[in-house]
Amino acid sequence: MNYQVFEDKKKLGYEAARKGAEIIRRVLSAKSEAAIILATGASQFEMLENLVTDRGLDWSRITAFHLDEYIGIDREHPASFRNYLRNRVEKRLPDLKAFHYIEGDKADPKTECARIGELIRQYDIDVAFVGIGENSHLAFNDPPADFQIQDPYIVVRLDEDCRKQQMGEGWFKSLSEVPGSAISMSIAQIMRSKAIVVSVPDLRKAKAVKCALEGPVTPDCPSSILQRHNDCHIYLDKDSASLLSGKR
Repeated sequence: MNYQVFEDKKKLGYEAARKGAEIIRRVLSAKSEAAIILATGASQFEMLENLVTDRGLDWSRITAFHLDEYIGIDREHPASFRNYLRNRVEKRLPDLKAFHYIEGDKADPKTECARIGELIRQYDIDVAFVGIGENSHLAFNDPPADFQIQDPYIVVRLDEDCRKQQMGEGWFKSLSEVPGSAISMSIAQIMRSKAIVVSVPDLRKAKAVKCALEGPVTPDCPSSILQRHNDCHIYLDKDSASLLSGKR
């Protein structure tokens, strides 16, 4: 695991996308197709903007999955991650080979976990683009996260800190509107990715960044598991890196 610190989130997003695109191009030079994972949320705005406008990527050979989706809201809801990714990625990439979405409004979330889990098992994930939550969550794996479960997707309860973050970022008008559960990619599935690119801007993420990079690997800091990945690239701005003892 290595990290870099940039002056602001604009530069962070540019560099994270550049690294991810470099990895994808390398994959496509060696095999016919690539598979990626995309995260959502405010932390990914700049990275995604740069990634989807990279003219050096052959999107017709790229299949995408996403990390998580709320249970009980439909794909047209303003806070739906399907809505987020359809507008910011899929609609802007008409040549994209495929985007496999989590259908969080299906009647049986466990059946949906099995469906999307069976799909992702068919792919080697070449690069996962992820963020770190204010409570250090990775996808929607809030603390204490389950590091052992091997299912690709799982049903999770969202803790109050996680739900407050979603409201604070403007996706919901009140805490009561934020769903209490979601379908999330598991920690084990994220860690199966051959490479991971992590974008983490903003001062509100500083405590989570410190525990992830400088603390022990523990389910109480879910993103600390990234320390155990052998090809993980973390992109910070000066605010999110402000508590690191080794900041540079």
